[in-house]
Amino acid sequence: MEVEEEKEAFPSNNDCLAEGKCDGQILKELNSEPTESFDVQNSLPEGKKEFVAPAVGMEFESYDDAYNYYNCYAKEAGFRVRVKNSWFKRNSREKYGAVLCCSSQGFKRIKDVNRLRKETRTGCPAMIRMRVVDSKRWRVLEVTHEHNHLLGAKIYKSVKKMGSGARSKLQSSSDAEVRKIKLYRALVIDAVGNGTPNCNATGGRKFSDHPHQLNLRKGDSQAIYNYLCRLQLTNPNFFYLMDFTDEGCLRNVFWVDSRCRASCGYFGDVIYVDNTCISNRYETPLVALVGVNHHRQTVLLGCGLLAGETVESYTWLFKAWLTCVSGQYPQTIITDRCKALQTAIAEVFPKSNHRFSLSLIMKRVPEKLGGLRNYDAIRKTFVKAVFETLKVIEFEAAWGFMLQHFGVTDHEWLRSLYEDRARWAPVYLKDTFFAGLSALRPGENLSPFFDKYVHKQTPLKEFLDKYELALQKKHKEETLADIESRNSSPELRTRCSFELQLSKLYTREIFKRFQFEVEEMYSCFSTTQLHVDGPIIIFLVKERVLAEGNRREIRDYEVLYNRSASEVRCICSCFNFYGYLCRHALCVLNFNGVEEVPSKYILSRCKKDYKRFYVPDQGSYNVDSIDHMQWFNQLYRSALQVVEEGAISLDHYKVALQAFEDSLNRVHVVEEKQD
Repeated sequence: MEVEEEKEAFPSNNDCLAEGKCDGQILKELNSEPTESFDVQNSLPEGKKEFVAPAVGMEFESYDDAYNYYNCYAKEAGFRVRVKNSWFKRNSREKYGAVLCCSSQGFKRIKDVNRLRKETRTGCPAMIRMRVVDSKRWRVLEVTHEHNHLLGAKIYKSVKKMGSGARSKLQSSSDAEVRKIKLYRALVIDAVGNGTPNCNATGGRKFSDHPHQLNLRKGDSQAIYNYLCRLQLTNPNFFYLMDFTDEGCLRNVFWVDSRCRASCGYFGDVIYVDNTCISNRYETPLVALVGVNHHRQTVLLGCGLLAGETVESYTWLFKAWLTCVSGQYPQTIITDRCKALQTAIAEVFPKSNHRFSLSLIMKRVPEKLGGLRNYDAIRKTFVKAVFETLKVIEFEAAWGFMLQHFGVTDHEWLRSLYEDRARWAPVYLKDTFFAGLSALRPGENLSPFFDKYVHKQTPLKEFLDKYELALQKKHKEETLADIESRNSSPELRTRCSFELQLSKLYTREIFKRFQFEVEEMYSCFSTTQLHVDGPIIIFLVKERVLAEGNRREIRDYEVLYNRSASEVRCICSCFNFYGYLCRHALCVLNFNGVEEVPSKYILSRCKKDYKRFYVPDQGSYNVDSIDHMQWFNQLYRSALQVVEEGAISLDHYKVALQAFEDSLNRVHVVEEKQD
């Protein structure tokens, strides 16, 4: 590697003064007349903070992008830019580092002092240092904002005096360049906090003022920018996208930190779209994409801040997430009953099963039906129709009885619910896989992911601070559950072979739930053949269940069993809903002399060693020879497994750390051979 010696910059006709590549219309001043007022603290003219000031951690696709950004920022602030130093590779002469500085940096050489040219050098320290990083993007590594000379209108005007060649070059900027400048400008932090006159930020949030852009308070855009820059530095696999209006106003934001991004690979098969904040008009317009892990704990798969509950915003959010997970569709998506969500999911995830959250529907029952006469009786009938029917014909009969008996046939909410019944009523969802994220039993709820951290009046800046606290707590809970599952053996309560078998495989939480099903096998007192069709047998299992008023009643469950295919399916659909077999299916297996649960019914995502041996979508045998980002993602996923294992104990940590050091040394050997 060749490093060009850093040289003192002297004034000459060959100074690399920044030349305008900024679209004049896009960079027009906020106020029609220039102001001489200054921000003393930052030495920048007030009213000219249309561009976010450069900061450590900013990244650009190319050197030209970085140069254009700093040049345009400088023009807004009122100074000029030149290239102080550049670094090139020895063989290819490819640029890999540079320092851009204020044109007033340095001093005249002694021999030039007596020249008639006016002195403009003041030894100004303002600069940015940047270089190419592993992702092949240009990252800002060092920034100095302070100037030791006057900035503002006079200098700003002098920059505008261009020759015809420069003016022609400015006017011929391509649309692509214009879009890039808009992107730089969109992270604006002007006097009102959000850029152009159309991007107003106020002391409070008004949802109707700007329906197509984020409604931000003063300082919110700076908080978002600082947060994303910090995560980009501390999370090597951090992913984010930002969406802007044509005027350069921030509209939508999406991000996934490195650990959540890894969770997408493990637990992205079933997703709950938590739009509690935006649908209830919280101060923070948050939408969280949530999954469930192998301990039945909710995990974050992505976060978004949206301009509103529109088809456009939700479509953008889902496409951003799909980009993050390399186009891997979720099997099931659970959402609130929302037309905008429904339309967006149909467009972006046409292959996924879209279902409505039953727990959210049940929460709305008091609100929607509470004003009706005989509310208590209606509610009981409603609950019975939803949770106690096992066949479609039973549900239809119970629903019809409720409407007729209580005279609510014309009730709008009940009518719309019935129209959507195939997306939320359990009897219609038996073939949908929920992985335990279903909440399809009485009393089960899908709580908001940030329930204890965000309330209706929580400001955006406060949420960004609480976001990391929430994730740290979740990660700690998952790590402790991993350790407990691996290092302890659960107590067996029966002599059933199924219990012993899965006590060695399931995580502690999953096993506790499965163990309850094993214990409840004893409440099933009769297993008889109902119908035989070749290898397929339909069994009838009778169970004593606890009904209303602490009385016992007998309920019948039909179970299909195919001996040749080792297939067992119960009408209660516990396996699809929760990921493990129910007591009725276990009774049928036991009745037929099967001593172990078939492997197809032991899901990998329920095992204690799931994240230990499963590398999601690795694709290591189809490596693109030029796609550096693909290399990075695959290496990161593999390394993260070592990190997960290394955090279990001090001994694990020492071995993992040594493995990383050994690997790094071997990589350095390859690099030395190439040089």
